[in-house]
Amino acid sequence: MSGQAEGSIRRAGSTALLVELDDLTGVLELQHRLRQEPPAGLLELIPAARTLFVAYDPHVTTGDALTHTLASRVAGLTGKRAADAGDGLGMLDVPVHYDGPDLAAVAEHTGLSTAEVVARHTAPLYTVAFSGFAPGFGYLSGTDPALRLPRRAEPRTGVPAGAVAVAGGFTGIYPRSSPGGWQLLGTTTLPLWDERRDPPALLVPGRSVRLRAVSRP
Repeated sequence: MSGQAEGSIRRAGSTALLVELDDLTGVLELQHRLRQEPPAGLLELIPAARTLFVAYDPHVTTGDALTHTLASRVAGLTGKRAADAGDGLGMLDVPVHYDGPDLAAVAEHTGLSTAEVVARHTAPLYTVAFSGFAPGFGYLSGTDPALRLPRRAEPRTGVPAGAVAVAGGFTGIYPRSSPGGWQLLGTTTLPLWDERRDPPALLVPGRSVRLRAVSRP
């Protein structure tokens, strides 16, 4: 990945900056590097598909100083995937029952058997790229290109908690029951959101995730 120009860094309010990058790989690498060596005054990092929101303490640094630091860090990006463990939580193993209502339709759409869909979906090492949509909902990057499907034409009014799905190049797991338009491949019984935990979400940005097919008892 080539270095980004300083013009790709702009102010986002009075105490934050928004770094615009070429792709998700750049976002995750920059986030990892800033976590490993945080600049003075850094308060919070919030990644998205092609941007990184950087909040800072104005009593410690200035927007101009941090912009200069960020521009230097961006220029040094390599374009390689960062092996970040998501706040030190380590890799998350997610057992999945692949019996979702859209599994057969996904197989038909991709020209694969249902067994091949499961094999391709469990093969990658995923990374939680960013969070959104609902508390604890993580967008997992690394989905096999054959499974990068659009959302359903008609979203469901109710998707059960633990539903494992694909859409738009990402894999997602619904932390609680909610409406949703992703293609449902299966479910997990792993509780992804628990307000009594610290942090409450298991799918925090930067964390590595493995999906493991299991049979129902």
